Amino acid sequence: MKLGIVTDSTSDLPRSIVEAHEIAVVPAVLVVDGVSHVDGKGISREAFYTRLPEMKDAPTTAAPSVGEFKQRFQKLLAAGCEHVLSIHAAHQLTSIVDTARLAARSFGERVTVLDSGSLSLGLGFQVLAAVEAAVDGLGLPAILEAIRSVRERLQVMAALDTMEYLRRSGRVPATVAALGGLLHVRPVVELHEGVVKPVGAVRTTRQGSARLLLALQALGPLERLAVLHTNAETRARGLVDDLMETVSRSVPREILMVNVTTVIGTHVGPNGLGFAAVRS
Repeated sequence: MKLGIVTDSTSDLPRSIVEAHEIAVVPAVLVVDGVSHVDGKGISREAFYTRLPEMKDAPTTAAPSVGEFKQRFQKLLAAGCEHVLSIHAAHQLTSIVDTARLAARSFGERVTVLDSGSLSLGLGFQVLAAVEAAVDGLGLPAILEAIRSVRERLQVMAALDTMEYLRRSGRVPATVAALGGLLHVRPVVELHEGVVKPVGAVRTTRQGSARLLLALQALGPLERLAVLHTNAETRARGLVDDLMETVSRSVPREILMVNVTTVIGTHVGPNGLGFAAVRS
C-alpha cells in the first residue's frame, strides 16, 4: 500500500526527517501582537523565546484551517496514495485533530485521522513509527498497531521554569495550575494521554534537570529519545551529557535535541527542559 502520512507542526520533527520520509506537515498558527505567523516562518524560535517574557500581550495559537487539510489530503491522493494517515496533537490541548477530522469527512474511508494523545516528539515518534512500518510494506492494520505500540511505551516529561504560561493557557487541570501560586516553585509535569499531570516541584532549574535524569534512568533501555527545550540548549546538552555518563548503553545511538516549536512554547514558556522517550 502506498500510504500518505500527514502531521502538524507541533510534532517538532526535524526538517531533515520530514524531507527524507516525505511527511506532509500542516503548520499551526502563532499570533503575536495581532499578526498571524505560519508556524516556522516570520519569527525564529530563538527570537520568540527571547522576546516572550517582555511581550505586553500574551501570544495566542490557532489550528490550521479545514481547507489546508483538505488540500494536503487531496494532493497525496492525487499523487497515487491509496490511503492517507493523518496523526496529530492531543485533542485536550489543541483543536488541530478535530479540524483534520472535519476535513477527512470529504474523503470517506480514504483518510484516517489519529489523535496521538501527545505533543512534540511524543507525537513525532508515532509519526516515525507509521513511516517505518509503511516502508516495510505493512498494511494499514499493522501500521496502526506499530503506532499503538509506540504510544504504550512513550513517556513525555518536562521541568518548567515557571507555571505562569501553562496556567494562563487554560489547558491544564486545576491541580497543575495551582502550582503556579506557590512562590519560587518550578513544576515537573508529565503528559500522558493528552493530560498534563504534576509529578513534582523543585526550587531550582538544576533540581529540575536532576529529576528528569532520574526519570530517564528509571525507564531502562530506550528505543528512541528526544531532549526538548525552550531556548535552553545548555540545559539540554547537560542532561544528555549526564545521561551518557550514567546509562550510555541504554540510550539510542541518535538522540534528537529540539528547541520546541513556538506554538507549544507559547504555553510552557522559555527555559523549559523535557524529554520524549520510547522504551525498548
